[in-house]
Amino acid sequence: MVASSDESVSKSQDIEPEKNSVIIEHEQQIETAKSAKSSIANTSPQKQLLALAKKYSLDAAFLPEPKQAPLEDRCFRRKKLTELRQQQNIEAIMLKAVQYCSDGTIADRADQDWFSHFVSLAEGISNKTMQSLWAKILAGEIAQPGSFSLKTLKTFKNMSINEAKLLAKACSLAIADTRKKNIWLLSGAYQPPKLFNFFNRQRQQRLDLNQAGLSYADILSLADNHLLFAQETESHALAKGEKIHFNYNGKQLSFVAKKADCILTFYKFTAIGTELAHLVSDNADDSFLTAIKNDLAENFTING
Repeated sequence: MVASSDESVSKSQDIEPEKNSVIIEHEQQIETAKSAKSSIANTSPQKQLLALAKKYSLDAAFLPEPKQAPLEDRCFRRKKLTELRQQQNIEAIMLKAVQYCSDGTIADRADQDWFSHFVSLAEGISNKTMQSLWAKILAGEIAQPGSFSLKTLKTFKNMSINEAKLLAKACSLAIADTRKKNIWLLSGAYQPPKLFNFFNRQRQQRLDLNQAGLSYADILSLADNHLLFAQETESHALAKGEKIHFNYNGKQLSFVAKKADCILTFYKFTAIGTELAHLVSDNADDSFLTAIKNDLAENFTING
């Protein structure tokens, strides 16, 4: 049965106040979020769940049936609240991104399709730290289109704040070539066994990454997120006196082979890990740098 025009107008008038009430409710939630956050953190898991359910308009099942709003209205309210949160999130990221952008002239224009994908992936990010990282991605892509692939964005979307901190820890221990195109997490060095050094126990050294705060489980976690290769890689065999240069969190290092056929072992960052590593500010671990110089001293002289 088709509703009359009067009935349609009446129905639209009923819906419109509902929309306004949702917006008002969302604004009130924003105002009380900071105070509520600290109080929720100190309550029981049950109360935290109830608070989250209410915030996301999923608390109807906890109410007596006579007090429950119609299912259609609850669905509309939750959808509208989600859209409002997404809008608030992406606007916050845009505001942060502007602060990371320079006012200089750039030659290339950012890809609008890339930007559209960026918005779709970033609008669900409400954590302030993660928003700052997404803002850096946007600013970096605007300044130099092609800096961050869509594959990298999708990987980063699935990373938690703890996994992002784990990446930052790995970056604090890693070395890179001068252009930061190849990033290595050193694990040791050795000289292949030969007749003259076969009984030399010092021909192979291992760096204790666990002591530096990065366990093997952490390495596997980074590998699961496609940020690091789980399998160790080796450098070419260096001739005696051969020198290679690295950047260690802003410090220039040079490795000089003391003997023939000295080899470095390392975990290599993937292409995605390398792109995301550019979001992390230089934060050198001086104690690990000291360990590198001491533990690899049998085969290398390290300056820097």
